[in-house]
Amino acid sequence: MAHSQAGIFSLGDPSQAHFELNVRSPERAKELAGALMELERPHSTVSGVNLVVGFRPSLWRELMPARAIDARDFDRPIVGADGFTMPATQRDVWLWFTGASYDVIFDQARVAVTTLSKVAEVAFELTGWSYRHSRDLTGFEDGTANPSLLEAADVTLVADGEPGAGSTIALLQQWRHRTREFDHLSEAQQEDVIGRTKAASDELPPERMPGDSHVARTELHDAAGDELPIFRRSVPYGNVGDHGLMFVGFAREQGRLDTMLRQMAGMDGPRDALTRFSTPLTGAYYVVPSLEALRELSDT
Repeated sequence: MAHSQAGIFSLGDPSQAHFELNVRSPERAKELAGALMELERPHSTVSGVNLVVGFRPSLWRELMPARAIDARDFDRPIVGADGFTMPATQRDVWLWFTGASYDVIFDQARVAVTTLSKVAEVAFELTGWSYRHSRDLTGFEDGTANPSLLEAADVTLVADGEPGAGSTIALLQQWRHRTREFDHLSEAQQEDVIGRTKAASDELPPERMPGDSHVARTELHDAAGDELPIFRRSVPYGNVGDHGLMFVGFAREQGRLDTMLRQMAGMDGPRDALTRFSTPLTGAYYVVPSLEALRELSDT
């Protein structure tokens, strides 16, 4: 049985830090892989920090072809019918630290970035924090539709017996909110944008659910009409003047994530109303390998 990286499911961590790195030169990709494996991996409850490592899909395929999964890079923008654009900012490696407080995350992240600095440079860094336990900065509950932890592994991880078992695909996007504009809406108007009630996070009934609501445009269904969930670990970021959401979503199939983005952009229907109040600044996919695959990588 393949085992996933523990931090994927470490719910309740109020502090996060994201680092995206690029290899300094293509020939140093193997060297980067070795350096990553030498990091002190703080995934125990003693240190209070979890570390998840992800690889650009094409880089992972190059490093570990026998462990490759069906995934592609976020190498081109997603452009909706009205010109709304989700940018592609794919980098080589993603380091995701989560923990109970930022001080321990800071210490672990500084060591990791310093250790890797000879072979890779930081292209992006962002710190996130919990807001009102699990609310987005719009004031609405975030991740209400997440599967339970009993179901999350089935939603998130490639099944045993399949190529890349125990791995998952992560979508990473920074969204900058325009909360001042959103706050000018009445609560009923805000609920129509989101598709849920603000106080209780109850999904609006079908007769009231707008077709362009965030709920309507992010729900995914298979050919039989059954819902295809994804597992979200998003977190707010920023300060009073510049803030938003760092979206982190996991799925065992990249198609789920890609379809969600296309629906939000309005490529096959109305554009997600929430995109009128929030702008995507980054976009990248990462293969998050199983622990067995990471150990195998360290032996190459």
